[in-house]
Amino acid sequence: MRNSLKLEEVLMFVFGVLAFNQLDFAWWWFLVLILLPDVSMLGYLINSKIGAFTYNVFHHKGVAIGVYLLGVYFQNEMLQLIGIILFTHASMDRVFGYGMKFTDGFKHTHLGKL
Repeated sequence: MRNSLKLEEVLMFVFGVLAFNQLDFAWWWFLVLILLPDVSMLGYLINSKIGAFTYNVFHHKGVAIGVYLLGVYFQNEMLQLIGIILFTHASMDRVFGYGMKFTDGFKHTHLGKL
């Protein structure tokens, strides 16, 4: 099951790359921005509850899809880019075992303990 879920996440990552390719941005933007959602870990400097909340908002695929769809609706490529980066980053993290966080600590995720 674990390999099946990782394969699913890899395919979602590829989907995100293909979606990025449809936008009118240079490829280096993808490389620069793909790790930006990890800035959400700064919430852990306050406490684990705030850290889990900020991390989960920036790594929630529903939020990513919502931002992307807002970009489509308003014909705003910047919003589309943000949505694609959030979605693709979340998939990349899950391939490596980083899931949504519980409030008791960074290493307790919906995919298990890190």
